[in-house]
Amino acid sequence: MQSQPQDHRFPLVAFDNPLRKLFGRADRFNQYVQPGQTAADLGCGPGYYTFALAEAVGAQGKVYAVDADSAAASAVERKALRLGCAQIEAHCSSAAQLDFIPTASVNFILADGLLCCMAPMGHAAALSEFKRIMRPQARAYISAARGRISYVDDTEWEEMLRGFAVEDRNHARGLQGRWAVVRLA
Repeated sequence: MQSQPQDHRFPLVAFDNPLRKLFGRADRFNQYVQPGQTAADLGCGPGYYTFALAEAVGAQGKVYAVDADSAAASAVERKALRLGCAQIEAHCSSAAQLDFIPTASVNFILADGLLCCMAPMGHAAALSEFKRIMRPQARAYISAARGRISYVDDTEWEEMLRGFAVEDRNHARGLQGRWAVVRLA
């Protein structure tokens, strides 16, 4: 009997170190949120983007920081307490099960590298949850790496995007990762 694929996990230090700033600014997604809005950082890891989003939505906003790795969710929770970021709510959960986020309550979803690391049997449920939690005018940034580490091939990627209205995307080939900014269709 063949076992089911498991989510890919990476050491937290890979996502929370000074060198990370060389590959992408933490505030690069802040353009998608306004003060008082709600964001969901799905697959947040130790919160590299979470805290920048929290700054952008301000004290009246909210950021759901969600990761299937309990160590990552705990790290975000500890850092939020230490920094006084009461607008961050950390959860240890799969993106395929977001029942703690109300329907149509999120203005922006960040799923940077989430789906390519998530075991394939969770992809459809995760995308369904994205659509459930998004407000009518919400946007989502989704990305998926290519290559051996990715559970998402080009055919599935295109199928995932067909479920949304694509606002912007890259058309890179080779090993470069794929990304898209989408909204509800």
